[in-house]
Amino acid sequence: MPELPEVETIRRILEPALTGKRITGITMNKQKLRFPFPENFKKRLTGRTIHCIQRRAKYLLFYLDTKDILVAHLGMSGSFRLMSKQDLRVNAHDHVTFMTNTDTIVHYNDPRRFGFMDLVDSRKLNCHPMLRSLGPEPLSEYFNAEILINNLAKRKGAIKPALLDQKLIAGIGNIYACEALFRARLSPRRSAYNIRGKRAEYLVEAIKNVLIEAIEAGGATLRNHQDPDGKIGYFQNKFSVYGRDGKSCENCNCNHGIRKIIQSGRPTFFCSTHQK
Repeated sequence: MPELPEVETIRRILEPALTGKRITGITMNKQKLRFPFPENFKKRLTGRTIHCIQRRAKYLLFYLDTKDILVAHLGMSGSFRLMSKQDLRVNAHDHVTFMTNTDTIVHYNDPRRFGFMDLVDSRKLNCHPMLRSLGPEPLSEYFNAEILINNLAKRKGAIKPALLDQKLIAGIGNIYACEALFRARLSPRRSAYNIRGKRAEYLVEAIKNVLIEAIEAGGATLRNHQDPDGKIGYFQNKFSVYGRDGKSCENCNCNHGIRKIIQSGRPTFFCSTHQK
């Protein structure tokens, strides 16, 4: 699933390409993705101009020149692809195509169809069922050690699964939770409520740094993820622990190297010598 850095990378590519463009037509090859498309989806979007594109957690928000906002989530395998009108190719699993008043068209491709699109009144955006319970943005100034400590105070489980709870922190997925804990030298099995003081400060710093570096690298390309301009990210080449089970730890000379365990049904990668 695309995580915060991948979604932010997509936003940064789509925004300059689509801001100010008017949607002149929409082709839909499916009547639903994860959920059915909203009523009058094509009618409400056709003729509308894209004002700007923002991100909330792992959601893309296309602000229009009406009160509507197009909310898009990529699910497990969704992606947007920018093309020219001169290129008439339609790939397998291209479920939605947006035409504009310029040479630019946008395909939404989603092999597993776990993504979704919705149209939301801008005045009710924060009440949307997928957005209303989201925690703070980890790259915002608001997110700091005090906020993290307060959000973890009543968590009885381990820190790694807690970091994946979008109600506590928005946008962090499995990859970046593993990488941030490694940088903060914290065991993924440590109790979440026990992350206080300097540990909390180190973890906040690690989360912010790993996300920023991943965005600068265009995210991580695993399986079939690619950016709207066809490029792939390369942060996977900088992983310290994720997917490296059995390999040596870059920060210590321990014998066992990187280990893999399962927490809450998700794989966790860590070094038990480096992380305490």
